[in-house]
Amino acid sequence: MSGVNEIRSAFLDYFAKNGHEKVPSSPLVPRNDPTLMFVNAGMVQFKNVFTGEEKRPYATAATSQKCVRAGGKHNDLDNVGYTARHHTFFEMLGNFSFGDYFKDRAIELAWNLITKEFGLPAEKLLVTVYADDDEAAGLWRKIAGLSDDRIIRIGTSDNFWTMGETGPCGPCSEIFFDHGDHIPGGPPGSPDEDGDRFIEIWNLVFMQYEQVSADERLNLPRPSIDTGMGLERIAAVLQGVHDNYDIDLFRTLIASIEQAIGSRAEGRQTASHRVIADHLRSTAFLIADGVLPSNEGRGYVLRRIMRRAMRHARLLGANEPVLYKVLPALVAEMGRAYPELVRGEALISETLKLEEKRFLLTLDRGLSLLDDATQGMDAGAKLSGETAFKLYDTYGFPLDLTQDALRQRGIAVDLDAFNTAMERQKTEARKSWTGSGEAATEKVWFPIRERVGATEFLGYDTHEASASVVALVRDGAEVKSAAAGDEVAIIVNQTPFYGESGGQLGDTGTMSNGEVEIEVVDTQKLADGLFVHRAKVSSGTIAVGNSLDLKVEHRRRAKIRSNHSATHLLHEGLREVLGSHVAQKGSLVAPERLRFDFSHPKPMERSEIDAVERLANGIIRQNAPVSTRLMAVDDAIASGAMALFGEKYGDEVRVVSMGTAEEGEKAGKAYSVELCGGTHVTATGEIGLVHVVGESAVGSGVRRIEALTGEAARDYLREQDARVKKMAALLKASPEDALARLEAVVEERRRFERELGEARKRLALAGDPADGGGAAPTARTVGGVSFLGRVLDGVSGRDLKGLVDEAKKNVESGVVAFASVADGKASVVVGVTGDLTDRFDAVALVRAASIAIGGKGGGGRPDMAQAGGPDADKANDAIAAVEAELAQADAA
Repeated sequence: MSGVNEIRSAFLDYFAKNGHEKVPSSPLVPRNDPTLMFVNAGMVQFKNVFTGEEKRPYATAATSQKCVRAGGKHNDLDNVGYTARHHTFFEMLGNFSFGDYFKDRAIELAWNLITKEFGLPAEKLLVTVYADDDEAAGLWRKIAGLSDDRIIRIGTSDNFWTMGETGPCGPCSEIFFDHGDHIPGGPPGSPDEDGDRFIEIWNLVFMQYEQVSADERLNLPRPSIDTGMGLERIAAVLQGVHDNYDIDLFRTLIASIEQAIGSRAEGRQTASHRVIADHLRSTAFLIADGVLPSNEGRGYVLRRIMRRAMRHARLLGANEPVLYKVLPALVAEMGRAYPELVRGEALISETLKLEEKRFLLTLDRGLSLLDDATQGMDAGAKLSGETAFKLYDTYGFPLDLTQDALRQRGIAVDLDAFNTAMERQKTEARKSWTGSGEAATEKVWFPIRERVGATEFLGYDTHEASASVVALVRDGAEVKSAAAGDEVAIIVNQTPFYGESGGQLGDTGTMSNGEVEIEVVDTQKLADGLFVHRAKVSSGTIAVGNSLDLKVEHRRRAKIRSNHSATHLLHEGLREVLGSHVAQKGSLVAPERLRFDFSHPKPMERSEIDAVERLANGIIRQNAPVSTRLMAVDDAIASGAMALFGEKYGDEVRVVSMGTAEEGEKAGKAYSVELCGGTHVTATGEIGLVHVVGESAVGSGVRRIEALTGEAARDYLREQDARVKKMAALLKASPEDALARLEAVVEERRRFERELGEARKRLALAGDPADGGGAAPTARTVGGVSFLGRVLDGVSGRDLKGLVDEAKKNVESGVVAFASVADGKASVVVGVTGDLTDRFDAVALVRAASIAIGGKGGGGRPDMAQAGGPDADKANDAIAAVEAELAQADAA
């Protein structure tokens, strides 16, 4: 029972048997504590439970919590590899009581686990208590049988835990293991306490007070327990070794490193092997929890860890990426306890290869520059801050990597000069922030971005998080606070809200903290990574420095996520059906629908749309996992990933893959592979269904499809089905026969319309019903020529030309003018037989008629012209106007 996995399981099982809830480790990125860069203790995920802000269905719990200490005030990075017990990543075993049991039960559970379950000899153990905690000292004597000389009272802050300047707090009791007098060092509280003989293995925090102010402390109504025992430390004790790096887990990892690099972990090389083993754990778990290397915030800390490990791999002789080769060993050791490692293995491996490949390209040049700059320097000298900054700015060397490289030679860095160079660069960057157009009007964001850094985006794997307000903007200017009714832009240090980009709309949701309620109506990504939450304060007051609980509107995000993933599937479907010339020309990903613009020279056939739908829905039915990898943008595009129109890419990109092609040249390969920074479903089946509802032209050579997914698509199809059934009922046919019946009805109507048109023509050319009808209308002589003019009822304007042609044949020589009224408008057509076009112009005649009906002229040929006008009751006046023109021409 001494293996790391066995110890972890035994700890959790022991507390489960004693009534504790086994609670999974929270992610390394804290969701409920915006003051922390990474989770660094087991109690972090329970912070709100201890303060009473959150209620859980259990009163006691046990965890094995992932922790990282590599940034901020909890930073062990520089010591890793050179000491026996420093790590950037470690596991914290802990048991917790939220107002259930207190000191007596906590001490009993701890003592029985260590001495009975783990079998440590009692004579090897001693404890500390806070100086005035007589209760704890008495309980250790009673329960453990410890003598007073093995219960050491400590009066410093080391043995009194506080959550902050105010809030829950209480005394501690630490358990130490004595490795024996052959190791230098004395017990805690002694002058030699910093030695390695007595090692703290477990800390019990008795949370019994609330610090109200600097001068006032009250008893908590429900005292609680928070404990923490480093898994690596207790494993070393149980495995009989003094060094954490000698436990089974690290021995396995170091053996894998030796094999991958071909270098033994001996002598001066030992530290490098340890650095790699430790940093690989941090790297893998951080990437699995959504952190990717970058030049800001958590991503920058991850990059520092990775590059430190990579430099040590190079020191061991590695000339190509090797860290990813050790990853399978880590997954095999820890994947069962932490399945996120298994799920994220592909992404972790790709990220390791990409980062190491890029770093190796610059490492030699950077180290050469460092060697040249320090040539002849003795221990105690300082490297120029300008040189250190050049390494950082040009070669991507974090400052601490330069410091680590010089550490063994005893050379430091001129930090003041380094900081001066850094500030000078920022000043130069600010000068270019004047911008133009929208950039000029939005320039308020750039100083904020420079001051607070990029916003940490947590939204790839969560919809909720806590954050600190770092800036507020109202009416284009920064403010310190905003009150109920104010519309304000809010910037926080980290957010699950997606900022609009790449066609995907920004998230909406809420922010609150018990004293203020805020509605987020939109989120924008501005100024190179600053997430700006457009919001309205519903109640209370918000101020810079406040902590807020952020909640994305889950249902809306889920719909957007489905539509975004469906856009990728449709894109690939279009390329499969229409050809490789298809390229995205724009998109809109909204909760209700999606829109996709693409290059294509002609309208799509219905069969082509159906084929695209069939391909996309086939991938949806696969319910295939949607995988994400980090790659260099050039490598990603060279490998076949499609870049999206209008999207700005950095050196590193997220590559999103969906499904497996079932036919064609890509059969058996990834179906859709695109560069994309948006949010997506975790499996294609979550999309449910995609249905194209429209195809249209956007511009020359650019088409647009619009589509619905999931419930929206099903609602649309249900409505269509209801329409078909209603139509079938009106046609008195079954839904299956409705189309054939409708086609017959339409054809029958067309026949009736043709027959009616012919009848109207015959009637129009027949005699006046008042004269008995039947005889063709007769012409009269006007201006010395035959003139046939009349207003025809029930004839459309488009039929007038045909009737005028027929009438001209009957007249043989003369002028014909017919007018009609339809849809509240008048139309008039004038025809002149060919022998008279040298005397009369049909265009001139019809323009005279047009004036009568309120028209603006007319047009045509000398032998046939047409006009229209809005004055339907003036049709007879139009005929009279033509007649008057003929008479006037003859008189002339």
